[in-house]
Amino acid sequence: MPDLLWDDVRNLFDPDLMGALPDVSVAGTSVEDWQAVFDLVRSSGWTWEYAEGDAVGALPPAGEVLSRPADAETADLRVRPVPDVLVIFRPMSAEEIDFDVDLRELQGQTGVDTLCGFLRAIGRRLDKPVVMTAEGDHGNPVLGFDPGVDRVVLRADPQLIAPTGGDCRT
Repeated sequence: MPDLLWDDVRNLFDPDLMGALPDVSVAGTSVEDWQAVFDLVRSSGWTWEYAEGDAVGALPPAGEVLSRPADAETADLRVRPVPDVLVIFRPMSAEEIDFDVDLRELQGQTGVDTLCGFLRAIGRRLDKPVVMTAEGDHGNPVLGFDPGVDRVVLRADPQLIAPTGGDCRT
């Protein structure tokens, strides 16, 4: 039985409360961290697609992606950890890894488990915290991977979640 139960965290997965596309990030990163994510995506078995604007192509090294001119087309790395869930990385800065998930694709216990597994994979590869905030609210994380305890934990104000709370363990 999972430690993080849908009934305990459904408010954190409600697109009306959190926005459909909550912000997920890893702060204090480098080009090497981005490269580690690119390598994880390539080796994970996940389906992925890299595009600059409308041009789809091979995933270049992170250093190339992050050194593109400021006026270049937007780069997106679209990853599907499972067929019905899309994660979009937008490599714009070496200092922070940002990506979006769509809460409408993460409903029910399967969605919670999918998100926890993905955050754990990223956090473990980088050995850094991965946090999720409501869309546009970078100051108040609601959950995230904590490398100190090697699991996804709740970080939300208790008023936002079910009283029993929980965390995601492997």
